[in-house]
Amino acid sequence: MLKSLFHWKVLLNFVLAAALFVGLVWLTFRWLEYHTNHGKEIPVPNVVNMTVHKAIKVLDDAGLDYEVDSFKYDPKYRPFQVLQVYPSAGARVKGGRTILMKVNPRTWAKVVVPDVLDRYKGLAFRNLEQVGLKVGDTIFEPNIQKDAVIRMQMNGAVIRPGSLLPRFSVVDLVIGTGPKRNVAVPNLVGLTVQEAEAIIANNLFEIGLVEHEDGGQDKSDIVYYQDPAGGQLRDQGMQVDLWASKKTPGQMGAKIAQLNSIYRVEIDTALSPIRYEEIPISPEPEYTPAPAAEPRTEPAPKPKPIERPKAVEKPKAAEKPKNTEKPKTTEKAKTEVKPAAEKPAEKPKVKKVIVE
Repeated sequence: MLKSLFHWKVLLNFVLAAALFVGLVWLTFRWLEYHTNHGKEIPVPNVVNMTVHKAIKVLDDAGLDYEVDSFKYDPKYRPFQVLQVYPSAGARVKGGRTILMKVNPRTWAKVVVPDVLDRYKGLAFRNLEQVGLKVGDTIFEPNIQKDAVIRMQMNGAVIRPGSLLPRFSVVDLVIGTGPKRNVAVPNLVGLTVQEAEAIIANNLFEIGLVEHEDGGQDKSDIVYYQDPAGGQLRDQGMQVDLWASKKTPGQMGAKIAQLNSIYRVEIDTALSPIRYEEIPISPEPEYTPAPAAEPRTEPAPKPKPIERPKAVEKPKAAEKPKNTEKPKTTEKAKTEVKPAAEKPAEKPKVKKVIVE
């Protein structure tokens, strides 16, 4: 086994394989040196504070590529001024290396306008300021949406949500003042449905029911009836219903009479009005709270009164015989009247007191 391994033919194969491997490695490195320009390095030129157009020309002459990044606007520097390069100036790079230049843009970067339509003005102010926009004038315009944003403007032009504007641009907002009270409803009879809807919108009313006689949706039909009637006072934002037909209002008399019986109910004012008399309300008696009851104390028992024996009645004298003849009385006796015998004063009876 060992003898066959050290045979000259086997050793020759090993030598040839090693030489082939070394030759391949050497050729690979030589190819890399040629392809990568090994040993041929170029110093990065100093283009800081140059304008971007001049810096591009310098890099092209040096055989270097470039990439421009206008990342943030700084008002302290000139527009399109090179503020920084990477790799830094003086670094040695190979030819064709890309050099990154950070350039001051001409103005602020653009931002997306947020959708603040139909929102409360306070919320709209915050949303615009968060993206870097400033709120300019607030213009108030009649609209049923009170204190809501109707439009956004910039220098008189309408701005739509999603538009791109430079940061810190000034945006004007149109704010609604709310609906008015007791506004006369316009007379729409005789107009087309399209014209009537435009007038309703211009007067800040809402379009309600639109009923076509033939059941279609033709905007050229003529309005022959409306509710509320023209001239009546309503608040802005109320609905106006329309009835339209291809016929003229004069040809729709029966239908108009039917609608009047529903929407124009007349009130008989000839009847005497109902009188309501107020019944006087008697004042409620004032309630005075009773004084707090004092704690009841039982009186000391009184001594029972001593009962005295009743006086024994005297027997009545015998009755004298009645004389039929009246005794004669003298004049002196007539004048002198004997005082009646005084009865002894009765003593008050002693009341019995029962002590519980």
